[in-house]
Amino acid sequence: MKKIIAVLDGLNYSSSTVEYAISIASQEMAHLVGVFPTDISYRSYAFEDLVDESGVSDQRIKDFAEKDRRTRQKSIQQFELACQQSGLNHSLHKENDTAIEAVLHESIYADLLIIESREAFNRVKEEKPSHFLSQLLAEAVCPVLLVPSEFIGISKSVLLYDGSPSSVHAIKMFDYTLSSLKHLPAEVVSVKSPKSSLHLPDGKLMKEFMKRHYPQATYQVLQGIPWEVIPAYLHGIGASTIIVLGAYQRNRLSRWFFPSMADTLMQELQSPLFIAHCK
Repeated sequence: MKKIIAVLDGLNYSSSTVEYAISIASQEMAHLVGVFPTDISYRSYAFEDLVDESGVSDQRIKDFAEKDRRTRQKSIQQFELACQQSGLNHSLHKENDTAIEAVLHESIYADLLIIESREAFNRVKEEKPSHFLSQLLAEAVCPVLLVPSEFIGISKSVLLYDGSPSSVHAIKMFDYTLSSLKHLPAEVVSVKSPKSSLHLPDGKLMKEFMKRHYPQATYQVLQGIPWEVIPAYLHGIGASTIIVLGAYQRNRLSRWFFPSMADTLMQELQSPLFIAHCK
């Protein structure tokens, strides 16, 4: 039995994360764990909310802290009720640590981590990907499934392939982790420069490999700059398509200058992204 973890912000409950997690865990007959990090540095209120005419108010501190406690408890109850109604084998982890450290630790012991693509564990709104998600994607020890804010379901898979070990590894992990999706249409998408041939990189080996994993897969070779042509192509295939890619292979300095394809797709699409990388 596989172990899937759904990472949830108790102060900003994501019903979409839970719906995707329950759907996938049910298909995979997996055990689902709801992970609710309780980061002491993360609150729903700002410092100025605690100030009244006499200065910082002890009563306001207590009132706001109690409000956050009730909000987190309600989120936990929503998750447990959803799992019970689905008849799913599940459990709950409440981690009292910084959110990123808690989630990275959990990822060591999981087959798949599911989280909403706008998750930040921060009261201040951030552009996608948030600092939290960027660090998570760079350091997670298991594959990560980023889901949109609205549950749509999955009807097709697109496997991004550039001939690199990372892209092949991501496809392997997708097959091993989400084997229940093998029956869906699958398409391998590559990009080459305009002056190159339209042959798939390592075509013979790749097709031999795919024949054993996704024998009905189709192939599409695009020409142009990957960061331009891939998002444009994927815009036309619908939000119910899950996109599979390797990501965050470069060091942090390099990522500063060359954003990951995952970052680009997070910003431009509303499709689930399955991300796995070689350590």
